[in-house]
Amino acid sequence: MDKKLIFSGIQPTGTFTLGNYIGAVRNWGPLQDEYNCIYCVVDLHAITVKQEPAKLRKNTLDAYALLMACGIDTEKSILFIQSHVKTHAELNWILGCSTQFGELSRMTQFKDKSKRHADDVNSGLFTYPVLMAADILAYNADLVPVGVDQKQHLELARNIAQRFNQRYGELFTVPEPYIAEIGAKVMSLQEPTKKMSKSDENPNACILILDDKDTIIRKFKRAVTDSEAEVCYREGKDGINNLMTIYSSVTGKSFDEITSEFAGKGYGDFKLAVGETVADHLAPIRNEFDRLIQDKAYLKKCYTEGAEKAQRYSQRIVSKAFHKVGFVDKA
Repeated sequence: MDKKLIFSGIQPTGTFTLGNYIGAVRNWGPLQDEYNCIYCVVDLHAITVKQEPAKLRKNTLDAYALLMACGIDTEKSILFIQSHVKTHAELNWILGCSTQFGELSRMTQFKDKSKRHADDVNSGLFTYPVLMAADILAYNADLVPVGVDQKQHLELARNIAQRFNQRYGELFTVPEPYIAEIGAKVMSLQEPTKKMSKSDENPNACILILDDKDTIIRKFKRAVTDSEAEVCYREGKDGINNLMTIYSSVTGKSFDEITSEFAGKGYGDFKLAVGETVADHLAPIRNEFDRLIQDKAYLKKCYTEGAEKAQRYSQRIVSKAFHKVGFVDKA
């Protein structure tokens, strides 16, 4: 039986957070043995908000190296930089013409980002869910690992695929979400009702996976909890629930096992244990990233070969889409 194909991309917005890692990137490595995997750094998406060009280039290379450090094997998977593969932008236009204005205007992320970037509400910000659909459909992906905040965009991609197939004949696979059972959403250490974000103004709210051990432990020690001093998972204990989710995701222990482990111990002991465990877990990633980012020639070889593979793969599907909508075939 043929393996199903998984596609996923991540924006080059600087170092990944612990939330990016637990909710998405950590799962990508193990998927390579069970599925055909295509991963990319989505730099086209990044410019929907203002970027400093030199910083974007650095962040894109860093993100590429980080994916490799997190276990993406370029021999097993296709790993590339989005802007290096022209089929994404080409298919984006065709799919945009099969997408309704009303559908895009209902996207909650557009509404949120428009508020945060009120000085630059550009058309790319409005239409980028179509580009996300093109990213997925250019490879006829069966599955897309998504966090809960991206489910609406994947649903739009499904609708676009179905509409295109009905209008022009079957071509696109209608993708399904792939959602990890635990750790899909890591919350802020300072406001545990909000998602962890590197854009948080409070530096103690977010763990970056390249943070050193002392920084990670210090941030966890400062994590907001509650006044009960009981390590257990239940409603109303958002801070402790978040720390237990993180600890469970890294150790594989159940919430009941964690409760037993810290029975009779204070929150200080628990926070220190979470910090040390997370820091030790991330140490090999930091070391491998440091090695890779020094070898620019090797990175260039990997992303060039990755783009060539992605271009060949996607070109077959996008050429069929061109033909179906009525474009004259190239010689």
